[in-house]
Amino acid sequence: MEYIYAALVIHKAGKKVDEATLKKVLEAAGVSADDARVKATVAALEGVNIDEAMKKAAAAPVAVAAAPAAAAGGEKKEEKKGKSAAEEKKSEEEAAAGLSALFG
Repeated sequence: MEYIYAALVIHKAGKKVDEATLKKVLEAAGVSADDARVKATVAALEGVNIDEAMKKAAAAPVAVAAAPAAAAGGEKKEEKKGKSAAEEKKSEEEAAAGLSALFG
């Protein structure tokens, strides 16, 4: 990831993302730059419109963030299966009593 981040910094500065510049940015950040990875990163970004790619990626976190929330909901359902209806109602009453203590 640090190679992509370095490339984004270079792009944001308005400079051409090339091997020498990418290596300099990585070394300035304290990363030991691997020449093969530097070359691969530059080659992968060749012909890519970075601004357009970032616009498309801006919408992606919404879908990704929804997945953990759905998984968390599934875990809660499994936990509730182990409780009886009476135990569940008692838990709800206790929660309501706790809330009423907060408000008077």
